[in-house]
Amino acid sequence: MADSIKRRGRVLVHTGDGRGKSTSAFGVILRMLGRKKRVALIQFLKHEGGQWGEVRALQQLGLEPIKTGDGFTWTSKDLDETQARALHGWARAQQVIASDDYDLVVLDEFTYLLDFGWLDTAEAIAWFQAHKPPRLHLLITGRNAPKELIDYADTVTEMVKVKHAFDAGIKARAGIEF
Repeated sequence: MADSIKRRGRVLVHTGDGRGKSTSAFGVILRMLGRKKRVALIQFLKHEGGQWGEVRALQQLGLEPIKTGDGFTWTSKDLDETQARALHGWARAQQVIASDDYDLVVLDEFTYLLDFGWLDTAEAIAWFQAHKPPRLHLLITGRNAPKELIDYADTVTEMVKVKHAFDAGIKARAGIEF
């Protein structure tokens, strides 16, 4: 295997209907930070003022997530504004990726932009192919990853819900779900 292929940055996708896509991405972030690698995290839908446990932990480690959302789509009072914020996040992601300043860029909940038709999948992949630095690792999370994105990725993990406390009416707990 050519050395350039072995050293090429990977494209990873965490998708599926189960919980843990973003949490798994945070594990990769921790590994990269532990190796003194440069990491950027762009969160597309989570509210820009949100202070979940993982955000607090990352801030303590010196990583300030870029949050461009106004909340989850199912709680949005203005989907046009939610879409505009998500597309602004895509513009920010393009700047971050093209800068070649990072070893890992995580696009958290990015698949929703594709799934909702806010961003054309083929155009996004073409942009990655043209602008992603060869050594950059790119990790994309979110439900309903389109087949084209799955085909483009090097590694795809599907999270499958087997059972969840929410289904039994048990509310989310700080430190466990957020």
